[in-house]
Amino acid sequence: MTMDEIIGFVDGLDGVLTLRPAPGDGTPDISWGDTFFYYAPDRVLPTTTQPFATIVTKNYPGDEASRLDRADTFRVNVNAGKEAFVRWTGHTPREPLTGEADPGTADTVIAHPVYGTLGWLAVVNPGPRTAAATRELLRAAHHLARSRHERRSASTT
Repeated sequence: MTMDEIIGFVDGLDGVLTLRPAPGDGTPDISWGDTFFYYAPDRVLPTTTQPFATIVTKNYPGDEASRLDRADTFRVNVNAGKEAFVRWTGHTPREPLTGEADPGTADTVIAHPVYGTLGWLAVVNPGPRTAAATRELLRAAHHLARSRHERRSASTT
């Protein structure tokens, strides 16, 4: 899967606001080239929620284990919920992970190297083994984000 294929897939889900920071748009330099997906049916950037998925193209401070500084390497990060996390890792999010795959291994679903304890999953360069799983995880994360949004909206009316 390419980044553009993933972005196109997520953009096709209802209510998605996709942010692609770039020079001149006021975003921090480090975020340029990355992609952030929010559930925002009103097309307004939520100020109280995190994205439900991201694509990162470089190492961030404290998040170098995936070695995203390699050519043509990116990582899809997905908050698909506790159930998906347990299914893919065999652990609950707060449990210490043992025997985890190398975070730089391509085409493998793993606990996010930094946010795994919060239930995030990650895939470096999704390929033939993980393309369907990546789409499934993105759908699940979108569904959870939509459900949270609907609950919040219902409680304010």
